[in-house]
Amino acid sequence: MNTEIGFIGLGAMGEPMAANLLAAGYKLRVYNRTASKAEPLVKAGATRVERPGDAALPGGVVITMLADDAALEQVTLGPGGIAERLGPGGIHVSMSTVAPATTRRLAKDHAAHGNIIIASPVFGRPDAAKAKRLWVLASGPAAQKTTIRPLLEAMGQAVFDFGEEPGAANVVKLAGNFLIAANLEAMSEAFAMAEKQGVDRTAVADLLAKTLFACPIYQGYGKAIAEKRFTPVGFRMRLGLKDLELTLRTAGEVTTPLPIASLVRDRFLANLAKGRADMDWSAIALGVLDDAGLSHKD
Repeated sequence: MNTEIGFIGLGAMGEPMAANLLAAGYKLRVYNRTASKAEPLVKAGATRVERPGDAALPGGVVITMLADDAALEQVTLGPGGIAERLGPGGIHVSMSTVAPATTRRLAKDHAAHGNIIIASPVFGRPDAAKAKRLWVLASGPAAQKTTIRPLLEAMGQAVFDFGEEPGAANVVKLAGNFLIAANLEAMSEAFAMAEKQGVDRTAVADLLAKTLFACPIYQGYGKAIAEKRFTPVGFRMRLGLKDLELTLRTAGEVTTPLPIASLVRDRFLANLAKGRADMDWSAIALGVLDDAGLSHKD
């Protein structure tokens, strides 16, 4: 595998992931719509390109970490897009959270150009990306997954393989984000009840995170929700709503009702209506506090 890798999308997640690849010894060709975001990587040795397609070298590997399906399709399809530029033998590693159906469509376009796409979304916030502590998923052709595995391992703490069906890893990612969102709502409601009953909500969160729910979601988000602390922003609420919409659409394709997902989607939507789109998605707890007549601050 050529050690010069393309990387498109240098946001809160993409920039530290790309930095870890540089630290692992890979050469990078990087692109971001806001060019200034590439400066730290350029100073570290990356080459900045002017168009997204220029990040892809013939027969090489290009990684995308973009906000949504539309952005991914824009850089992949059409003249000068990733699929055309990679040509025969190329590999597109799509690390964005997108619909499985989107990956399946893109897989056909890649195949028409003799290359492939591997879905490889991740679990983890920007601090985990910086510390190389992401949980990395992967689905797609086995041979190419073997080829890119060192890249994935350079960005995360473990890689989980979900077979060769192109969209499988995207299904798993949406399932995981749905469960996180549902738990954000559940914790928000439980802590509001405790507070209104005169019980210290932070003590409740501490107990649960050490006993019944001793896991990162309760230990991290639970503490933040209990303390009514929603900064720094790791994952914006508008992106949480996007993922819930994708989850419901994906479930609808196979006639699977998700009533809890619908409820939580509406909670996100109500918070967006109150101007909270760019707050951390754990701030859906503010909507619960509103409903319970509680203060947003202790």
